[in-house]
Amino acid sequence: MAEQPPFNIVIVAQNGRLQYEAILFAASLRHASPGFTGRLFVATPRPGPLWKKDPSLRSQQVLSVLKRLGAEILPFDSQLFGENYAYGNKIEALQALPEGEPFVFFDSDTLITGELSEVPFDFSRPSASLRCEGTWPKPTLYGPGYTGIWRALYDRFGLDFESSLDLSQPEGYWRRYLYFNAGFFYGACPRRFGARFAEYATSIRDDLPVELVGQSLDPWLDQIALPLVIHSFGGGRDALPAGYLDGQTSCHYRLFPLLYARETDDVIKVLHEASAPNWIKKVLKTYEPMKRMIYQGRGEKVRALFDQANLPRREQAIRNRIKSEGLWMR
Repeated sequence: MAEQPPFNIVIVAQNGRLQYEAILFAASLRHASPGFTGRLFVATPRPGPLWKKDPSLRSQQVLSVLKRLGAEILPFDSQLFGENYAYGNKIEALQALPEGEPFVFFDSDTLITGELSEVPFDFSRPSASLRCEGTWPKPTLYGPGYTGIWRALYDRFGLDFESSLDLSQPEGYWRRYLYFNAGFFYGACPRRFGARFAEYATSIRDDLPVELVGQSLDPWLDQIALPLVIHSFGGGRDALPAGYLDGQTSCHYRLFPLLYARETDDVIKVLHEASAPNWIKKVLKTYEPMKRMIYQGRGEKVRALFDQANLPRREQAIRNRIKSEGLWMR
């Protein structure tokens, strides 16, 4: 396999839960991917008029551990989204990254579980996570269907709608249309990608196409704009071979009870090994869900409730079972 060119990784963190997730992400990266030679940026929003409270990373303990893990703190300004739509952080943070250097964005609630330098990224063809459900749109009885809604968005930005379709999927089924989870995405230049992401997202938010009236934009705005951005740069659903990200190389766990309930033994092993060093444990234990789940055995109790090879099909059923046992935390 040809060696990958260097690339940067960016995650977003701010004061509170995300700062502990950022430590765990960085610890898993160093543990599972020693061959990664790029820079790890932890982007954090600066205080400003779009935030009621200071969202920046201020804990010296947290900052010290992140520095020891080789992470670079990257402050950025919130000019478009801020507290009212915190998912917009991932859009605005891209403008602070080095121009022209390939990047991979990950949500902070992700573990790196394998060697990232072996993932065959083609940064000229961006892509994103396909580990998603048909969460948007929700066509109404009298409104346009999937085709009408998505076509309106492609037309808004002068994009070719037909070439985005997966024609192996039936008309009116959500998988026919380009749709991603924004838990990871990548591209060749963060500044160009971020500028287009911001342009598309704010256009949809501020000047809603009539076909989208009645559709919820919160929290889906980033996932509505993302496929349009990826398509505009020549990327798509087949740009990255399956089995790497959201597979053997990364795990977007989202919540600790869900991680223990449904992820593989290998993921659990990485979690425990990456979080074991005392200098990391000392800080992570100050966050109650990590303290209870990872270090005090509550996670293993959750895991024992399920057969990981035969999980309930619906996530809500998993959540309900955990809650009924009094083991739910977030």
